[in-house]
Amino acid sequence: MTARRRVLLAPVTITPSKPLTPSHLKGLLWTDVMYRATAHLAEVSYRYSHTTYDPTEQTLGFWEYLDRAVGRADYSGLTEEEIGELYVAYRAERRHPPATALRPYAEAVERYGWRHPAGERVLEIWTSHYARLGLHDPGLTKHQPPGLSLTEMLDRIGELGICLDHRPAGGPVYLDLTRHGLPLRQIVTPDGQPNYLACALRELLPLATRFDEVVLLYDKELDPDYQLLARVLGRLGPQVRRTPIGRVPIDGRITSARHGNWHETTAGALLRACSQEHDAAAVRLGMRLYFIATLGPGQQQSFRRDLLHQSMTRAERLLSAARAREPDTAGTPSALARHRRDHVYVDPYRLTSSLLGKRRPTPPLDLISSVFL
Repeated sequence: MTARRRVLLAPVTITPSKPLTPSHLKGLLWTDVMYRATAHLAEVSYRYSHTTYDPTEQTLGFWEYLDRAVGRADYSGLTEEEIGELYVAYRAERRHPPATALRPYAEAVERYGWRHPAGERVLEIWTSHYARLGLHDPGLTKHQPPGLSLTEMLDRIGELGICLDHRPAGGPVYLDLTRHGLPLRQIVTPDGQPNYLACALRELLPLATRFDEVVLLYDKELDPDYQLLARVLGRLGPQVRRTPIGRVPIDGRITSARHGNWHETTAGALLRACSQEHDAAAVRLGMRLYFIATLGPGQQQSFRRDLLHQSMTRAERLLSAARAREPDTAGTPSALARHRRDHVYVDPYRLTSSLLGKRRPTPPLDLISSVFL
């Protein structure tokens, strides 16, 4: 009997400081279908740790801003939109807090797994969204520290000969893959502040060697950093796959959630609107049909409410037809395997799009439930 391949899914994390937008939903749904479909064919681990990325300036700076500008406050009753507006105000300051102001927060994260009450509140709300969307929860609120400290990670890449360390002279640290034709990338500032890439290396360097395939899922805007990350992890043995996912334009424009202007397109708002007309199963399947199959991997199409609701109606028809079919659990692996190429993971776009083919038979309900609901 052939041993099942081992696959690690490592999607980019979303900072718990604002509402989930259509772009966030697209990435989350894409990863969820990949995880659940591939689990029928391989041993899959889904690594998604907020603990790992809390030490970045993006997160610590927001927490410092809240304590400085808002003071002691009860965040337990705030919505994610209200906390998001505070994040927009923080970004509008265009002020980088000094390392001395961030250091107590970083130490609390590293030593105790502490998280600011505003972040805890956002993750609490997201957990509810995950449940309604039928998303696998990889541990949103759990303390999941990375396997290496910052010093250990820098020592490790130093052993690999890809670390340019100016700390002895009071300077920054760079990831140096210039011999491979890739640009020099600063990963730690002169005052010791790690960026997202440094945190990813802390998490993934000790994990990569345990897997045959590592799949990195991320925004297309982050492609330069993920090229570097893939090159480093690939040196450790696994086959590394980069899966960039395009964002979702709103009214023809792609803007960061840091600017606000969510136009009632947050996950909570969309779930409320869709649930008024469709049952839970149709909402879960319809969301996947729209954000994966209709929008595709690119970012050309703007968000459209009419097409989202059309996807809900299609989902209802698909579910009705699937319920009329005989169960076929034994055929599920072969039905999923055809949506792979030279990789172990199942391609979410190919799989989800196959549900919309007019000449293809509707899959049985057991397959749809195990992957999409």
